[in-house]
Amino acid sequence: MTDLRARLLAWYDANARDLPWRVRPRDRAAGMRADPYRVWLSEVMLQQTTVPHAAPYFLKFTARLAHGRRLGGGVGRRSHGRLGGLGYYARARNLLACARAVADEHGAVFPDTEEGLRALPGLGPYTTAAAVAAIAFDEPANVVDGNVERVMARLFAVEAPLPDAKLELKRLAAALVRDERPGDWAQALMDLGAMVCRPKAPLCDRCPVAAHCAALETGAPATYPRRTAKAERPHRYGVAYVLTRGEEVALVRRPPKGLLGGMLALPTSDWRAARWSEAEALAVAPARADWRGVGEVEHGFTHFTLTLQLWRADGQAEGVVWTPRRALDVLPSVFLKAARAGLANLL
Repeated sequence: MTDLRARLLAWYDANARDLPWRVRPRDRAAGMRADPYRVWLSEVMLQQTTVPHAAPYFLKFTARLAHGRRLGGGVGRRSHGRLGGLGYYARARNLLACARAVADEHGAVFPDTEEGLRALPGLGPYTTAAAVAAIAFDEPANVVDGNVERVMARLFAVEAPLPDAKLELKRLAAALVRDERPGDWAQALMDLGAMVCRPKAPLCDRCPVAAHCAALETGAPATYPRRTAKAERPHRYGVAYVLTRGEEVALVRRPPKGLLGGMLALPTSDWRAARWSEAEALAVAPARADWRGVGEVEHGFTHFTLTLQLWRADGQAEGVVWTPRRALDVLPSVFLKAARAGLANLL
């Protein structure tokens, strides 16, 4: 595999993506090292979104919180709201817990080994700890994200379908890790998957390691990795209430645990398998007011899809957070969508 590594690293040196959290290959060769805080933050963001979507959030976030010590030192709740648009609300809580642990237990300095990183809240034994260890500290850690899984599945024509193949793909990736340039190697594999070995229509004619690709030899590389059929996601129904007071909208903070935990939201009913009747919706409204239906919105989560019926009224309520309409971008995407639809003819 020496030739494979040499080809891929040479390709990476010439074609590495310019990412706001990355140190370029030539700068790494000159001795510059990536900031572990920025690497860690980018990995958390990329767990549930793409680079084009994550990059502007990353830049905005680090413009306000350039150092991990600030994130862990008392600005957590405000930071939590800034993460909502990316759709990883539970991970946001883990991110804040991790930042506080680094600040309180490690003097605001990240541990420099994969073992030490795994002990931090929210990192665990998976990709994030390995990525920070490799990219920030040049430890020969095995970094396996979705891009790397796809590259391994095609290089070795792995017939087992995902997710059953994950352990085999991780083992194959580990066999390619060396002490030489482990941070660049991890990023080269990820860039290859993102730029060339794409999920659909892979650019095999541009691949620096095509000579080593067993899937290409089959004549159908795009059919790898194999996948089991996905079960259809269940559908749920709920009601969202848009209660206004002049230019303000009533919001509530969701319970700390569970879906969208700790996030600001519109008041809502439970989400269930059956559609809500008008009488049921009015019975659980957050205030006595002249409610009227104003349509509905659809939203998809990882494990289910949702229809939210929208009811709007002007009035007063106890225990809510009155928020100016111009500040509603703090809401998670499902509730921002509902608020905009519910207020559409008032804006």
